[in-house]
Amino acid sequence: MTADLLLALATFAFVSSATPGPNNLMLMASGANYGFARSVPHMLGISIGFSVMIMAVGAGLVQIFDAWPLSYQILRVLSVVYMTWLALKIARAAPARAADAEGRPMTFLQAAAFQWVNPKAWAMALTALSVYAADATLVAFGIVALVFGIVNLPAITMWTVLGQQMTRILTSPARLRAFNLTMAALLMASLWPVLMQG
Repeated sequence: MTADLLLALATFAFVSSATPGPNNLMLMASGANYGFARSVPHMLGISIGFSVMIMAVGAGLVQIFDAWPLSYQILRVLSVVYMTWLALKIARAAPARAADAEGRPMTFLQAAAFQWVNPKAWAMALTALSVYAADATLVAFGIVALVFGIVNLPAITMWTVLGQQMTRILTSPARLRAFNLTMAALLMASLWPVLMQG
């Protein structure tokens, strides 16, 4: 891969990772409700889980989906159901001081597994592989996965920090509840493109 193509890939990885989407909205809510340190496994799960997803999709998983078109519909339904459940969980999140008793941030494995039902993650992976790994070799897939792994973590960390900083504003249960309801509504709104596909 040429230096120009690598720079373009890194730019795409940063912009697509930093823009609003289900992962970032959940990290912002996690930062506000649980703080930065407790959200680190969630962040690592997203970053590493997405890189693994890129390798798996590039290595042939997408061919299975093409051979069995019903799998796209199943994935879409699973995405909607799971993200609706997550939105409800965010909407009902307890204040940070009560979070230990009533809830906990997403774990590493939960965040990694979430990439497989995240519509934005699928769009990012398929676009990155088709544009930056057009020769369809394992080395090219590995480079795309590695670049995303390096660039993604700093990009998504900003959302967790932003959420943590929001705690200065979210000083009352009513404000935190309004914030959580807004984050839940935005997460549901991020499903709009998926719902409009069919």
